[in-house]
Amino acid sequence: MIEKELQRIIDGCIEQDRHSQELLYKKLYGFAMKICLRYAENRYEASDVLNEGFFKAFTNIEKYDKSWPFKAWLSKIMYNASIDYYRTNLKWSQLVGMDKSDIKINETSVEHKLDYEDLLSIIQRLPPTYRIVFNLYAVDGYSHEEIAEMLGITASTSRSNLHKARLKLQQMLSVPQSVLILLVLELRKATINQAALGRSMKIQEDHD
Repeated sequence: MIEKELQRIIDGCIEQDRHSQELLYKKLYGFAMKICLRYAENRYEASDVLNEGFFKAFTNIEKYDKSWPFKAWLSKIMYNASIDYYRTNLKWSQLVGMDKSDIKINETSVEHKLDYEDLLSIIQRLPPTYRIVFNLYAVDGYSHEEIAEMLGITASTSRSNLHKARLKLQQMLSVPQSVLILLVLELRKATINQAALGRSMKIQEDHD
């Protein structure tokens, strides 16, 4: 989508033009859905988050700073919508020990390159607490202090959940940590390409 075309649609949305809102939704649906799917357990849950995110975007679009990429602004809204959904609908006490997280994907080809959809489906098998912390830290590059503030937990709890998420992923994939790191880097690369964001991502492991 060329920038001028997008800007015309955004201007229409600011004027609360229904047709412009429909165009923006259709053109950025796939982009936004990829973000929501990384945080959601399934497509149904992701659709709820996406629709809530677009609602917030349409009702706050006059606050959009045109000097910044629109996709970066929309991404932030989708991240926040995902976190809000998580905090509203899930209880921390119910997040550990989910049976489906113990399902192993024991394929010899896993040590080779998996595509984005494969990696996404594997991460969706994580318990919600592990999944959201893993995404925020390993993929989106937030610090444990930032995650703690977002989720209302401590930084040490964030570190613990990240560690457990990595262990779960290793169990499901039946791969050593070195291979898991490579797979995460592939996911991060795909995410950066899709989001087209300027945010710098960390690549080092957390040894805290």
